[in-house]
Amino acid sequence: MNSKKAEKIAKALSDANRLLILKEIKKQNDCLYCVDLGNIIDLAQPSIAHHLKQLTDTEIILQEKEGRNVKYNLNNKIIEDYIEFLQDLKTD
Repeated sequence: MNSKKAEKIAKALSDANRLLILKEIKKQNDCLYCVDLGNIIDLAQPSIAHHLKQLTDTEIILQEKEGRNVKYNLNNKIIEDYIEFLQDLKTD
């Protein structure tokens, strides 16, 4: 992972609402529908859409359209790459 990608992910993770969204997706077995998210998080729909866009732009979550619904999944590969990037910064 390059520094630019890591920077975008760090910015996406710096918001409490986005962290809450990630926790909720994890709690739902790494898969959550957009309509369900509105019932869980106390935010207006445009705010939820904004946060989801930030997370999908960094590929931390992946979206999949199922008919009229959108399903969000955690992208474990990107999360693992980000953790590895941070570990590489650590001194021995």
